[in-house]
Amino acid sequence: MLVGCKEKKVEVTDYVSPAPIFCEDSAYAYVAEQCAFGPRVMNSAAHDSCGEYIAQKFKSFGAVVYDQYADSKLYTGTPIKMRNIIASYNPEAPARILIAGHWDSRQWADNDPDEANHNTPIDGANDGGSSIGVMLEIARQLQLANDSNQVKIGVDFICWDAEDSGGSGSESSWCLGSQYWSGVRHIDGYTARYGINLDMVGGSNTVFYREQYSMKYAPSVVDKVWGAAQRIGYEKYFSYDDEGGYITDDHLQVNRGGIPCIDVIGTDTEGNGFPRTWHTLDDNIKHINKETLKAVGQTMLEVIWTEEN
Repeated sequence: MLVGCKEKKVEVTDYVSPAPIFCEDSAYAYVAEQCAFGPRVMNSAAHDSCGEYIAQKFKSFGAVVYDQYADSKLYTGTPIKMRNIIASYNPEAPARILIAGHWDSRQWADNDPDEANHNTPIDGANDGGSSIGVMLEIARQLQLANDSNQVKIGVDFICWDAEDSGGSGSESSWCLGSQYWSGVRHIDGYTARYGINLDMVGGSNTVFYREQYSMKYAPSVVDKVWGAAQRIGYEKYFSYDDEGGYITDDHLQVNRGGIPCIDVIGTDTEGNGFPRTWHTLDDNIKHINKETLKAVGQTMLEVIWTEEN
Protein backbone atom coordinates (compact mmCIF):
# COMPACT_ATOMS: atom_id res chain seq x y z
CA MET A 1 0.00 0.00 0.00
CA LEU A 2 1.25 3.48 -0.84
CA VAL A 3 -0.22 6.64 0.63
CA GLY A 4 0.47 9.76 -1.40
CA CYS A 5 2.83 12.36 0.03
CA LYS A 6 2.97 15.85 -1.33
CA GLU A 7 6.03 16.23 -3.56
CA LYS A 8 7.83 19.45 -2.68
CA LYS A 9 11.23 20.62 -1.57
CA VAL A 10 12.21 20.68 2.10
CA GLU A 11 12.65 24.29 3.17
CA VAL A 12 14.33 25.32 6.41
CA THR A 13 15.03 29.05 6.78
CA ASP A 14 16.82 30.01 3.56
CA TYR A 15 18.06 26.51 2.75
CA VAL A 16 16.30 24.52 0.04
CA SER A 17 17.19 20.85 -0.02
CA PRO A 18 17.74 19.19 -3.40
CA ALA A 19 16.32 15.92 -2.03
CA PRO A 20 12.82 14.64 -2.74
CA ILE A 21 10.27 14.25 0.03
CA PHE A 22 10.45 11.06 2.07
CA CYS A 23 6.98 9.56 2.45
CA GLU A 24 6.65 8.22 5.98
CA ASP A 25 3.28 6.63 5.14
CA SER A 26 4.95 4.45 2.53
CA ALA A 27 7.78 3.49 4.89
CA TYR A 28 5.23 2.59 7.57
CA ALA A 29 3.35 0.40 5.09
CA TYR A 30 6.57 -1.45 4.24
CA VAL A 31 7.18 -2.12 7.93
CA ALA A 32 3.62 -3.40 8.33
CA GLU A 33 3.98 -5.68 5.32
CA GLN A 34 7.11 -7.27 6.80
CA CYS A 35 5.38 -7.84 10.14
CA ALA A 36 2.40 -9.43 8.40
CA PHE A 37 4.57 -12.46 7.57
CA GLY A 38 5.06 -13.12 11.28
CA PRO A 39 8.35 -13.11 13.22
CA ARG A 40 11.26 -13.28 10.74
CA VAL A 41 13.29 -15.69 12.84
CA MET A 42 15.94 -17.91 11.33
CA ASN A 43 14.87 -21.19 9.68
CA SER A 44 11.19 -20.16 9.53
CA ALA A 45 8.72 -19.92 6.65
CA ALA A 46 7.97 -16.31 7.66
CA HIS A 47 11.66 -15.45 7.37
CA ASP A 48 11.97 -17.00 3.92
CA SER A 49 8.75 -15.42 2.61
CA CYS A 50 9.70 -11.98 3.87
CA GLY A 51 13.13 -12.28 2.27
CA GLU A 52 11.43 -12.83 -1.08
CA TYR A 53 9.17 -9.84 -0.44
CA ILE A 54 12.15 -7.57 0.27
CA ALA A 55 14.10 -8.71 -2.78
CA GLN A 56 11.14 -8.35 -5.11
CA LYS A 57 10.26 -4.92 -3.69
CA PHE A 58 13.74 -3.61 -4.43
CA LYS A 59 13.58 -5.09 -7.92
CA SER A 60 10.23 -3.36 -8.50
CA PHE A 61 11.97 -0.06 -7.68
CA GLY A 62 14.60 -0.65 -10.34
CA ALA A 63 17.46 -2.03 -8.27
CA VAL A 64 19.88 -4.75 -9.29
CA VAL A 65 19.52 -7.33 -6.52
CA TYR A 66 22.21 -9.73 -5.35
CA ASP A 67 21.45 -12.62 -3.00
CA GLN A 68 24.17 -13.81 -0.69
CA TYR A 69 23.34 -17.18 0.85
CA ALA A 70 25.47 -18.78 3.54
CA ASP A 71 25.33 -21.44 6.22
CA SER A 72 26.11 -20.55 9.80
CA LYS A 73 25.33 -21.53 13.38
CA LEU A 74 23.70 -19.73 16.27
CA TYR A 75 25.54 -19.58 19.58
CA THR A 76 23.15 -22.34 20.69
CA GLY A 77 24.66 -24.60 18.04
CA THR A 78 21.58 -24.53 15.81
CA PRO A 79 22.50 -24.54 12.08
CA ILE A 80 20.92 -21.70 10.10
CA LYS A 81 20.55 -20.63 6.47
CA MET A 82 21.36 -16.95 6.04
CA ARG A 83 20.42 -14.60 3.21
CA ASN A 84 21.95 -11.15 2.86
CA ILE A 85 20.00 -9.12 0.28
CA ILE A 86 21.92 -6.41 -1.58
CA ALA A 87 20.11 -3.92 -3.82
CA SER A 88 22.25 -1.66 -6.02
CA TYR A 89 21.45 1.57 -7.86
CA ASN A 90 23.75 2.81 -10.60
CA PRO A 91 25.78 -0.41 -10.30
CA GLU A 92 28.29 0.83 -12.88
CA ALA A 93 29.17 3.99 -10.90
CA PRO A 94 32.65 3.75 -9.31
CA ALA A 95 31.77 6.14 -6.46
CA ARG A 96 29.42 4.35 -4.05
CA ILE A 97 27.82 4.71 -0.62
CA LEU A 98 26.27 1.97 1.45
CA ILE A 99 23.08 2.08 3.53
CA ALA A 100 22.33 -1.01 5.58
CA GLY A 101 20.12 -2.57 8.22
CA HIS A 102 19.12 -6.03 9.39
CA TRP A 103 15.87 -7.70 8.32
CA ASP A 104 15.65 -10.68 10.67
CA SER A 105 13.83 -10.56 14.02
CA ARG A 106 14.76 -12.09 17.36
CA GLN A 107 13.69 -15.60 18.32
CA TRP A 108 13.29 -14.77 21.99
CA ALA A 109 11.49 -11.89 23.73
CA ASP A 110 14.09 -12.14 26.48
CA ASN A 111 13.65 -8.53 27.62
CA ASP A 112 9.87 -8.79 27.98
CA PRO A 113 8.61 -7.86 31.46
CA ASP A 114 6.69 -11.14 31.55
CA GLU A 115 9.16 -14.01 31.91
CA ALA A 116 6.60 -16.37 30.38
CA ASN A 117 7.27 -14.63 27.04
CA HIS A 118 11.04 -14.97 27.10
CA ASN A 119 11.08 -17.87 24.61
CA THR A 120 8.51 -16.28 22.28
CA PRO A 121 9.70 -14.77 18.95
CA ILE A 122 9.08 -11.08 18.31
CA ASP A 123 7.67 -9.22 15.31
CA GLY A 124 10.68 -6.92 15.21
CA ALA A 125 8.76 -3.97 13.77
CA ASN A 126 11.28 -1.45 15.06
CA ASP A 127 14.25 -3.77 15.59
CA GLY A 128 14.73 -4.78 11.98
CA GLY A 129 11.56 -3.85 10.13
CA SER A 130 11.90 -0.08 10.48
CA SER A 131 15.34 -0.01 8.84
CA ILE A 132 14.12 -1.98 5.84
CA GLY A 133 11.00 0.18 5.58
CA VAL A 134 13.14 3.33 5.42
CA MET A 135 15.50 1.78 2.87
CA LEU A 136 12.63 0.68 0.62
CA GLU A 137 11.16 4.17 0.59
CA ILE A 138 14.57 5.64 -0.26
CA ALA A 139 14.79 3.13 -3.11
CA ARG A 140 11.37 4.21 -4.37
CA GLN A 141 12.49 7.84 -4.36
CA LEU A 142 15.63 6.96 -6.31
CA GLN A 143 13.47 5.37 -8.98
CA LEU A 144 11.07 8.34 -9.09
CA ALA A 145 13.79 10.97 -9.52
CA ASN A 146 13.48 12.83 -12.81
CA ASP A 147 16.32 13.46 -15.24
CA SER A 148 17.26 16.80 -13.70
CA ASN A 149 17.42 15.42 -10.16
CA GLN A 150 18.85 11.94 -10.60
CA VAL A 151 21.57 10.72 -8.27
CA LYS A 152 24.82 10.00 -10.12
CA ILE A 153 26.67 8.10 -7.43
CA GLY A 154 26.10 4.42 -6.72
CA VAL A 155 23.88 3.54 -3.76
CA ASP A 156 23.90 0.05 -2.27
CA PHE A 157 21.31 -1.13 0.23
CA ILE A 158 22.40 -4.14 2.26
CA CYS A 159 19.80 -6.06 4.25
CA TRP A 160 21.73 -8.10 6.80
CA ASP A 161 20.47 -11.44 8.01
CA ALA A 162 21.02 -13.13 11.40
CA GLU A 163 21.90 -9.92 13.24
CA ASP A 164 19.59 -10.46 16.20
CA SER A 165 20.30 -14.04 17.27
CA GLY A 166 23.16 -13.46 19.67
CA GLY A 167 23.69 -14.33 23.29
CA SER A 168 24.59 -12.16 26.26
CA GLY A 169 28.32 -11.70 26.72
CA SER A 170 29.25 -13.10 23.30
CA GLU A 171 29.96 -10.35 20.77
CA SER A 172 30.80 -12.81 17.99
CA SER A 173 27.36 -14.46 18.22
CA TRP A 174 25.66 -11.32 16.91
CA CYS A 175 25.65 -9.85 13.39
CA LEU A 176 26.35 -13.12 11.61
CA GLY A 177 25.24 -11.87 8.20
CA SER A 178 27.51 -8.83 8.24
CA GLN A 179 30.36 -10.93 9.62
CA TYR A 180 30.05 -13.16 6.57
CA TRP A 181 29.81 -10.23 4.13
CA SER A 182 32.83 -8.46 5.60
CA GLY A 183 34.94 -11.45 4.53
CA VAL A 184 33.07 -12.48 1.36
CA ARG A 185 31.66 -9.51 -0.56
CA HIS A 186 28.70 -9.87 -2.88
CA ILE A 187 31.01 -8.57 -5.63
CA ASP A 188 34.74 -9.29 -5.62
CA GLY A 189 36.63 -6.17 -4.64
CA TYR A 190 33.52 -4.23 -3.64
CA THR A 191 34.12 -1.06 -1.66
CA ALA A 192 32.30 2.16 -0.85
CA ARG A 193 33.20 5.65 0.30
CA TYR A 194 31.37 5.02 3.57
CA GLY A 195 28.45 3.18 5.08
CA ILE A 196 25.46 4.10 7.26
CA ASN A 197 23.87 1.31 9.27
CA LEU A 198 20.29 1.88 10.45
CA ASP A 199 18.86 0.11 13.49
CA MET A 200 15.65 0.76 15.46
CA VAL A 201 14.77 3.87 13.47
CA GLY A 202 10.98 3.82 13.93
CA GLY A 203 10.29 3.98 17.65
CA SER A 204 8.46 6.57 19.74
CA ASN A 205 10.40 8.80 22.14
CA THR A 206 13.49 8.17 20.02
CA VAL A 207 16.69 10.16 19.76
CA PHE A 208 19.90 9.32 17.91
CA TYR A 209 23.15 10.02 19.70
CA ARG A 210 26.63 9.73 18.23
CA GLU A 211 27.56 6.10 18.84
CA GLN A 212 31.15 5.72 20.02
CA TYR A 213 32.46 3.07 17.62
CA SER A 214 31.14 5.34 14.88
CA MET A 215 33.07 8.25 16.34
CA LYS A 216 36.19 6.09 16.58
CA TYR A 217 36.15 4.67 13.06
CA ALA A 218 34.18 7.17 10.96
CA PRO A 219 33.84 10.58 12.67
CA SER A 220 33.58 12.44 9.36
CA VAL A 221 30.57 10.30 8.39
CA VAL A 222 28.93 11.07 11.75
CA ASP A 223 29.47 14.76 11.04
CA LYS A 224 28.02 14.36 7.56
CA VAL A 225 24.82 12.67 8.78
CA TRP A 226 24.23 14.77 11.89
CA GLY A 227 25.01 17.90 9.88
CA ALA A 228 22.46 16.91 7.23
CA ALA A 229 19.82 16.37 9.92
CA GLN A 230 20.55 19.76 11.49
CA ARG A 231 20.44 21.45 8.09
CA ILE A 232 16.90 20.26 7.34
CA GLY A 233 15.45 20.71 10.79
CA TYR A 234 15.76 17.32 12.51
CA GLU A 235 18.11 18.34 15.33
CA LYS A 236 15.46 17.10 17.79
CA TYR A 237 16.20 13.55 16.61
CA PHE A 238 19.92 13.73 15.75
CA SER A 239 21.22 15.20 18.97
CA TYR A 240 24.56 16.72 19.90
CA ASP A 241 23.44 17.05 23.54
CA ASP A 242 24.87 13.73 24.63
CA GLU A 243 27.07 10.91 23.34
CA GLY A 244 25.93 7.35 22.84
CA GLY A 245 27.72 4.27 24.10
CA TYR A 246 29.77 1.64 22.33
CA ILE A 247 27.24 -0.65 20.62
CA THR A 248 27.93 -4.01 19.00
CA ASP A 249 26.09 -3.79 15.68
CA ASP A 250 26.56 -4.54 11.98
CA HIS A 251 28.59 -1.35 11.41
CA LEU A 252 31.48 -2.91 13.32
CA GLN A 253 31.81 -5.65 10.71
CA VAL A 254 31.74 -3.12 7.86
CA ASN A 255 34.49 -1.12 9.55
CA ARG A 256 36.53 -4.27 10.10
CA GLY A 257 36.10 -4.95 6.40
CA GLY A 258 37.80 -1.66 5.55
CA ILE A 259 34.81 0.64 4.87
CA PRO A 260 34.20 3.48 7.35
CA CYS A 261 30.68 2.98 8.68
CA ILE A 262 28.48 4.51 11.36
CA ASP A 263 25.49 3.30 13.34
CA VAL A 264 22.29 5.33 13.43
CA ILE A 265 20.59 3.49 16.29
CA GLY A 266 17.58 4.56 18.31
CA THR A 267 17.81 5.47 21.98
CA ASP A 268 14.88 6.12 24.31
CA THR A 269 14.69 9.80 25.25
CA GLU A 270 13.40 9.01 28.75
CA GLY A 271 15.57 6.05 29.70
CA ASN A 272 18.77 6.85 27.75
CA GLY A 273 18.92 3.22 26.67
CA PHE A 274 17.44 1.06 23.95
CA PRO A 275 13.73 1.64 23.19
CA ARG A 276 11.40 0.13 25.76
CA THR A 277 10.01 -2.28 23.17
CA TRP A 278 13.49 -3.75 22.55
CA HIS A 279 13.38 -7.57 22.58
CA THR A 280 9.81 -7.58 23.91
CA LEU A 281 6.47 -8.57 22.39
CA ASP A 282 5.62 -4.87 22.22
CA ASP A 283 8.03 -4.48 19.31
CA ASN A 284 5.13 -4.56 16.88
CA ILE A 285 3.54 -2.29 14.27
CA LYS A 286 1.39 -0.55 16.92
CA HIS A 287 4.53 1.02 18.35
CA ILE A 288 6.02 2.34 15.10
CA ASN A 289 6.20 6.14 14.95
CA LYS A 290 5.89 7.73 11.52
CA GLU A 291 7.61 10.94 12.62
CA THR A 292 10.76 9.01 13.54
CA LEU A 293 10.71 7.18 10.19
CA LYS A 294 10.38 10.57 8.50
CA ALA A 295 13.29 12.15 10.39
CA VAL A 296 15.64 9.31 9.53
CA GLY A 297 14.45 8.82 5.95
CA GLN A 298 14.58 12.51 5.04
CA THR A 299 18.04 12.80 6.55
CA MET A 300 19.25 9.85 4.48
CA LEU A 301 17.83 11.43 1.31
CA GLU A 302 19.60 14.69 2.18
CA VAL A 303 22.90 12.81 2.55
CA ILE A 304 22.45 10.99 -0.76
CA TRP A 305 21.31 13.97 -2.79
CA THR A 306 24.12 16.22 -1.51
CA GLU A 307 26.93 13.66 -1.96
CA GLU A 308 29.45 14.75 -4.57
CA ASN A 309 29.56 12.61 -7.70
